[in-house]
Amino acid sequence: MTLNDSVNTVTKQVIERSRDLRQTYLDRCARARDEGPARAHLTCGNQAHAYAAMGDDKEALLGTAGNIGIVTAYNDMLSAHQPFETYPALIKAAAREAGGTAQVAGGVPAMCDGVTQGQAGMELSLFSRDIIAMAAGVALSHNTFDTSVYLGVCDKIVPGLVIAAATFGHLPAVFLPAGPMPSGLPNDEKSKVRQQFASGEIGRDKLMEAEMASYHGPGTCTFYGTANTNQMLMEFMGLHLPGASFVNPGTELRDALTREGAKRALAISALGNEYTPASEVLDERAFVNGIVGLMATGGSTNLLIHLIAMARAAGVILDWEDFKMLSDATPLMARVYPNGLADVNHFHAAGGLGFMIGELLDAGLLHPDTKTIAGEGLARYTQEPQVQSGAISWVDGAKETLNDRILKPVSEPFQSTGGLARLAGSLGTGVMKVSAVAPERHIIEAPVRIFQEQTDVKKAFQAGEFTTDTIVVMRFQGPKANGMPELHSLTPVLAVLQDRGLKVALVTDGRMSGASGKVPAAIHVSPEALDGGPIAKLRDGDVVRVDAVKGTLDIMTDGVLERDAVTVDLSHNGFGTGRELFEVFRQHVGRADLGATAL
Repeated sequence: MTLNDSVNTVTKQVIERSRDLRQTYLDRCARARDEGPARAHLTCGNQAHAYAAMGDDKEALLGTAGNIGIVTAYNDMLSAHQPFETYPALIKAAAREAGGTAQVAGGVPAMCDGVTQGQAGMELSLFSRDIIAMAAGVALSHNTFDTSVYLGVCDKIVPGLVIAAATFGHLPAVFLPAGPMPSGLPNDEKSKVRQQFASGEIGRDKLMEAEMASYHGPGTCTFYGTANTNQMLMEFMGLHLPGASFVNPGTELRDALTREGAKRALAISALGNEYTPASEVLDERAFVNGIVGLMATGGSTNLLIHLIAMARAAGVILDWEDFKMLSDATPLMARVYPNGLADVNHFHAAGGLGFMIGELLDAGLLHPDTKTIAGEGLARYTQEPQVQSGAISWVDGAKETLNDRILKPVSEPFQSTGGLARLAGSLGTGVMKVSAVAPERHIIEAPVRIFQEQTDVKKAFQAGEFTTDTIVVMRFQGPKANGMPELHSLTPVLAVLQDRGLKVALVTDGRMSGASGKVPAAIHVSPEALDGGPIAKLRDGDVVRVDAVKGTLDIMTDGVLERDAVTVDLSHNGFGTGRELFEVFRQHVGRADLGATAL
């Protein structure tokens, strides 16, 4: 199948834009590769320290067997990461079977945005991505590893680990997921209960009952937010084994995929027969494939920041215009909550990623010849894994959707363009997730109400102050101001106003959750208020127009840009809940449209 013109054009633009940076990166990785296995350059004392606790594996470590470095984000406070407790033992056993060894190189922090949503701790969330990359770098800097395995799932964790994998690009990198928890209370019912609580119709006891019925066991949350968007990306970009993303924890197949991932990590090391370093997997075409997957699934807006940062670590320069062009060319094929009623388990059962990848390949919307950890190009990812008597194999996946209310073919999509829109105009640049927003709400023009704290929005709502069409502007929420926290706790309030018949929208230099849904939200607005962006010049009553159809974000009131930008006291953002430790990040972080990274 001939490559789609837009995909071809964007890829050429990315290659040309990245040429110098990418070549410098590849040269650096080649020098590291040419030095040979890192352990050969360690002194006897270096090696003795590294192997002292390895028991029966010492002899193999002293020889020429491949050694896997495991970087884990395990903790048992995150449901998605609790299953990783048993992974190191599985990986080590599988490595021994394959004639190699494995060591836990180090752990990285993993915070849960669900726990910190609406709390001060959320102001550390975005910065944790860079901390994760740095912590993984410390782990791998011991230089005793021939290949690497990464254990991570959730919002900032996978992007941080990918940045680390790209930085150590001469090593192969295999990502092993934990899978989603089994389905619990349907996500739309949970959302309804949240809105009832926000309206005062039910008490906290009923809210807590619904939340516990929704988030009820080990595994990833089942809605299609940032965590599950990460898993999709790892498959589209060839860092997972085929079909690995949405297999539930605690199953025979899940354990078999973990063991096979360890063996594959050894096979693609420089000591194996199929050397496939991360630097060759993470090329321009892989990132284009990832963006197409993001659009086709209606994935999380957080990835518009993370993909830019991930790509930059691999010498690839992405721009939000690339996302727009690929969104315009990519059909929306999935309806998974929040842009549908199904959860990821239902999506997986309907044909899942294998079906989507096959359809997009046939339509010329994906590069088929990218390198992957599985080898043989992206067509391998149309297959699905099976396990019998502990042995894993792959068979052809679904050729047709098994539920067209959840998953549709390219020829009959839910909508002809992707789930995200880039916005640009006199208010700056931003993005909107439109896959879950009703078409009649893609354009909102209304007077603004200015807020700086989420709690003030909720107080205004409780006081009955929202009686007309309103665009809520939440400013001084950008990376430099306070770490760009997610503002998902505003969703129930705004959804209630929308259900009352008002035209409402959110405009912010902050972020929304990957679960952002039916309320139109222009987010990641750049320049942010602290940088004197136009959002800092707005006053209550000014009229703003958010137009996801034309891709515009404009101030309709005359004279706003001639005003001085307001300044506010942000000193309260600098202390409490560990925020004191992150001042250097707030001072040096870049703009959202450049990846919001301090690295």
